[in-house]
Amino acid sequence: MATHGLRRANDPPLLILVSLADGPKHGHALAKDIEQFAGVRLGPGALYGAITRLVERGLIEPLGGDDRRRPYQITPSGSAALAEALADLRRITRAGVTRLGLDPA
Repeated sequence: MATHGLRRANDPPLLILVSLADGPKHGHALAKDIEQFAGVRLGPGALYGAITRLVERGLIEPLGGDDRRRPYQITPSGSAALAEALADLRRITRAGVTRLGLDPA
């Protein structure tokens, strides 16, 4: 399907939060999960850069583990931020569907 340059949301922090919403994961597992549910392949720089920023903002936190496979989990603040972001996306989607006269089902 041609998208004419328009793509679905592929914001690494959002994708990471969605992935962690169902439980802790380490970096490689995050990348695989994101590719599976979103069809977005995050490179190591984008993935680990976003992880670092999310940790700094208190939206995710590292769990115990070796340095190579350190799992991360979403924090309560991260869950709240994700819920807000998803509500915004739903609002935008509803407006687009309505304005295009598409069947919302």
